[in-house]
Amino acid sequence: MRSALAGLFTAALLATAAPALAAPTEYTLDPGHTQVRFSWNHFGFSVPEANFNDISGTVTADPDNPTDARVNVTIQVDSIDTHVPALNDHLLNKPEFFKAKEHPTITFKSTGVRNVAKDKRSFELVGDLTVNGITKQVVLDTTVNKVGNHPMYDGAPAAGFNATTTLKRSDFGMDAYVPAVSDELDVRITVEAVEADAFAKKQEG
Repeated sequence: MRSALAGLFTAALLATAAPALAAPTEYTLDPGHTQVRFSWNHFGFSVPEANFNDISGTVTADPDNPTDARVNVTIQVDSIDTHVPALNDHLLNKPEFFKAKEHPTITFKSTGVRNVAKDKRSFELVGDLTVNGITKQVVLDTTVNKVGNHPMYDGAPAAGFNATTTLKRSDFGMDAYVPAVSDELDVRITVEAVEADAFAKKQEG
């Protein structure tokens, strides 16, 4: 969701890393350091959370044109982990939740960047989120963590950020047990992304 995403920080890349980046530059999400988590209210007693374990995506950033940043993220639905095996099975195999067989992926495609702060450390990434074959616009409130050279990738350009949003699961055809189990999902995202060629070289090695 909120895979999960990567292009939000490109608005930060433009200002903080412009001297080091060619325009446009493509970045790859590091799946080992990228997480999409969400939580919900369970009958008022607890606030469990879950995450997805298979997230991939790219960001294309032009430091001279921050609003032209583009992001594409894909999340494999069957990689959901609620930390309760029976609940994983319920979410993936009951008709009132994910339609994993018909729609095995969740996708996010950015459509714009807005409300960029003067220091370029925060902004809103707007995009289309598709779950269960249903597409809705979402807005990710984004904070830049760091932009710089990554020591684990031979000093290649990299960037990281956190983002949050709130979604209604009923918007995506999953309204079972509302309101006893909350309709709203609080989504928290952390992303680490590396210049695409450097990332690919590391995987080959």
